[in-house]
Amino acid sequence: MKNNKLFLPIILILFSFLLPIFFQSCNSVDKHDSIKIAISKAKPEEYYVQYENWLKATDSTIECVDMYHIRLDSALMIFENCDGLLLTGGPDVFPGRYDQAFDTSRCGEIDYKRDTLEFALIKKALELKMPILGVCRGEQILNIAMGGSLIVDIPTDFDTSIIHRCEDTYNCEHDIIVVKNSLLNKICQTGFYFSNSNHHQAVNELADCFVASAFTHDSLIEAIEWKKPEGKSFLIAVQWHPERLSSDNTLSYPIAERFLEEAKKYGVN
Repeated sequence: MKNNKLFLPIILILFSFLLPIFFQSCNSVDKHDSIKIAISKAKPEEYYVQYENWLKATDSTIECVDMYHIRLDSALMIFENCDGLLLTGGPDVFPGRYDQAFDTSRCGEIDYKRDTLEFALIKKALELKMPILGVCRGEQILNIAMGGSLIVDIPTDFDTSIIHRCEDTYNCEHDIIVVKNSLLNKICQTGFYFSNSNHHQAVNELADCFVASAFTHDSLIEAIEWKKPEGKSFLIAVQWHPERLSSDNTLSYPIAERFLEEAKKYGVN
C-alpha cells in the first residue's frame, strides 16, 4: 500500500512533465503536415483562382488561404500560422502611397482596402522572415512598400516600342532578359525567354534594398529580388504572370517550386 501511495505521485509528476512535450510534438506535426500559403487575393474571379491552381499543380498537398475576404485583424492573426505569402496581380496601387496622389486620375481601378491589407501583410512577413513571392501588382506593391515608385502609365510615360499590354490579355507576350547569376537566373536556368505581359504600370525608381533581375529590351524592370539577401527571407517578384504560362515554360513552374520549397523550410524552423 505504501509503495502504491509513493508510485502515484511519481506517475503524476512524469505525466505533467511529458504532456506538454507530447502536445508540442503533435502541434508541430499538425502545422507541417501541409504547407499553408497566404494569398493576398485568390477569388472569386477565374484569374485569381489561377494562382492557387498554379501552386497546387506543383504540390497538391498545400493549403491556400485567401486573405482578402477576411477582416484585417483576423487575417493578420491567421497569417502568423502561414508559411509563405503570395502577392497576386490586380488593380493599380493608390499612387499617393509613393507621393504621386496627383496622378490618381491616370490610374485604372484602385482598391484601397487591398492596398491596406497588402502593406500590412508585407510588413508582417518581413518581421517573421517569411518567404514572399510577388506577381505583377505584387512586384509593384513590394517596391512601393520598401520605398520605391512606379511608372504610372507606360504608354504615356515611357518611350518604348514594346507592347506591355494588349486587348487580348491572354495572348500578349514579349521577350525578357534575365540577369546572369541572379536568384531568378538560378531558379529558372535561363537568360533569355518569352513571357506573357499584361500591365500598364511598372517599377520606376527601384527601392534601395532591391536589385532588378530581369528586363525587357526597352530596359523596363521585369523582376526584382534582394540586393543583399544575407540574413533575409526568400523574396522574389516578377512582372509577368507565371500562373498563366504553360508547365514547360521555365519562367513558370520553377518559380512556384522554389517558393514552396522555401515555405517548407520556413515551416520546419
